[in-house]
This record gives sequence, C-alpha cells and structure tokens, in this order.
Amino acid sequence: MSRVGKAPITVPKGVEINISKGNLVTVKGPKGTLSQQVDMDIQLEIEDGVLTLNRPTNQIRHRAMHGLYRSLVNNMVEGVTEGFVKELELVGVGYRASNTGQLLELTLGYSHPIYFYVPSEVKVETKQEKGKNPLVRLESIDKQLLGQIAAKIRGFRKPEPYKGKGVKYVGEVIRRKAGKTAGGKK
Repeated sequence: MSRVGKAPITVPKGVEINISKGNLVTVKGPKGTLSQQVDMDIQLEIEDGVLTLNRPTNQIRHRAMHGLYRSLVNNMVEGVTEGFVKELELVGVGYRASNTGQLLELTLGYSHPIYFYVPSEVKVETKQEKGKNPLVRLESIDKQLLGQIAAKIRGFRKPEPYKGKGVKYVGEVIRRKAGKTAGGKK
C-alpha cells in the first residue's frame, strides 16, 4: 500500500471539505477556496474530521494516483489554513527587483529589464536592503501555482556554478566549480 496514500488527512477547525459528483473536491478555509478534480477510481471518505483516500485495486496506475491525489488534497488543506511562501534571492552585481502591484520588474544583467506579470492568486513583494541581495517573496494558497511562478522567475537567470550569480531560492545550495587555473603550457 502507498505510504503517502494511506496516511489520513486531519481536517483542521474552520476548514470545510465538499466532495461533489464527479469527484470534484472543494476545500474552503480561512485563507480562501481551492478545488481539485480527483480521478473517479479513487474513493474519498470523511469521518470525524479525518479524510481518507482509498483505491480499488493494486494496479500500478491506481497506486500512483492514490499517493498523488492524497498529496494534492493535503496541500489544498494546508494552503487554505496556513498558505505557502517561496523566497527568491538575486545574486549578482547590479541585479535588482521591484514590483508595482502584480507587475514584477527584474534587472538581471541583460541589455533590458524583464517585466513579469504575476497572477492575482500569488501575492508578490520585493525587498532591497543595502549590503544584501535583493529578495522576491511570493505568497499563495495554491502550492502548485506558487512553485510554477517561482520556477519561471528562477528560469530568467539560473544560478551559474562558477561565481554563483543568478536567481536562486533562499537556502538553496549551489554546487560550485573551480575555474581555470593560472599558468600555461611550457
């Protein structure tokens, strides 16, 4: 049995889970509402504030979906109660970030600034302190969308292994490489 799939999801106080026809799961909490379509083969049961997901057979397809949908529903419950945060750090001389509402402006060493419109479901905030690298803070209740937006921003200038310049997640460790050695052929 799937270790992830068989773990029950405890529903915190103030969170409503509604399972409609067609296995559409809607989770409503203090921070907002999220919905996810769950495969028809997976059965969902709510008893005494505990949500469990069950699969009909032991086929590879059912085992894979069992763990997947349990994780997705758990992320929805966690998102509407606490929310998710990702922070990106801009490492490099002259790298800057600023935002006007949902429009993020990045200066990453190219000949032009990069303008990126962040969807309204994700709250964006930039911080620039003297002597520290600029930070871009992303906050949302949807973990999947948040990860996608953060990866897209990181993709504008991925960290390179020689000097470590680029856009990286806060806390991410970049594997560094040694550069060329001095001297030449003799």
